Amino acid sequence: MNDLFVSIEMNGAFVPVGRICGTGPRDACFQYYADYIRTVNKPISISLPLQEEAFSPERTACFFEGLLPEGFTRRTVAQWMHAAEGDYLAILRGLGRECLGAVCILENEEPPEASYEKISEDAVRELAAEGASKSAELVTKSHLSLTGASGKAGLYYDEAGRAWYLPRGTAPSTHIVKQSHVRLDAIVTNERLSLMTAALCGLDTPDSFILNTGQGGEDEVLFATRRYDRVFAEDGATISGLPKPSRLHQEDFAQAMGIGAADKYEKTPGDYLRRMCAILRENSADPVADQLRLWDIIIFDFLIGNTDAHIKNFSLLYGEDLGRIRLAPAYDILSTTVYGQSTREMAFSIGGAVTLDELTRESFGRAAAEAGLGEKMVLGRFDAIADRFRDALHEAASQLDDEGFAQAARIEERILQTAGVRSIG
Repeated sequence: MNDLFVSIEMNGAFVPVGRICGTGPRDACFQYYADYIRTVNKPISISLPLQEEAFSPERTACFFEGLLPEGFTRRTVAQWMHAAEGDYLAILRGLGRECLGAVCILENEEPPEASYEKISEDAVRELAAEGASKSAELVTKSHLSLTGASGKAGLYYDEAGRAWYLPRGTAPSTHIVKQSHVRLDAIVTNERLSLMTAALCGLDTPDSFILNTGQGGEDEVLFATRRYDRVFAEDGATISGLPKPSRLHQEDFAQAMGIGAADKYEKTPGDYLRRMCAILRENSADPVADQLRLWDIIIFDFLIGNTDAHIKNFSLLYGEDLGRIRLAPAYDILSTTVYGQSTREMAFSIGGAVTLDELTRESFGRAAAEAGLGEKMVLGRFDAIADRFRDALHEAASQLDDEGFAQAARIEERILQTAGVRSIG
């Protein structure tokens, strides 16, 4: 047996939730503790409602494997751990102490001691220069699991001391730090430009900045995003002399819908978008506002040319006591269409349209009606964001240019030439 113990942080303290039992991925089943059901009485996922019986291996994997990194990082971590890439339990055993959200996966029921280890400026430069291989090393050292296929690491940033720290044990990170992608030019500037533009268009986005470790070259920059699922309490608690963040729980829509990461892209025109709206309608503390915020993000993805907006790039954010669910801020937004080798096929269909070039304003109206929202209301949002888009894009690009990132103007031009904005006049 390879039991793993599942805890969740609530109001700053870990609470035992249940355990995963099995000999391997094929028979591993998650089961809530009876005490958790009796005392807390709140599920850790919409796809894992409270019940006394164990969940099937398939349902278990959809949520817990969904906590793990994908692609190169997962392969590299598996190699360093001497584990099979497909053995998500073995990888989760090594990485599950600090995940997205508030879930913590442990080999023993008692959480290990939390601490922070300061990272030298040379190590930060090395992270920028070496990309995904270095981030995979940090992921393994810190036992930290971040979803997605790009090279990223979770670090603690002390703004007062302008210093970075590696979380140890169960210490929470405060920022997700990404490296440049060797195959995609200026991707750090691209993502920063896209998020700045989104914020100027009225979308809710996390704070982010470009960390320049040299002269702004591709191998000298990192993209740092403040984690919206981490908050600082006013109780004065510290770890290694640093203010202690608390975790807020979150789950992405693939986890909430019970869909594995392998199916995060809708392979044939279907109902992913309708189901996302239904989840918000049935679970959000403000369902109308959150459905409209979801549509704002989807509209913006079309305008900016983001064809990688799959269902793991949309999340639900829970309150500190797991009792209040809202749509999380927009994240992982960039223009993929500026890269000629990237697909123009959307991550899910919108009003029957599959590719960006098939999408029209009317597509969004049809999709809204299919999802149970007012067509006029959604089209009004479309027009408002589209009207602001070009000015917002130019303002963001100009600001980045002033900061020394001259690639921003070239990316702006490519967005206007290749993204959905070009089709709206």
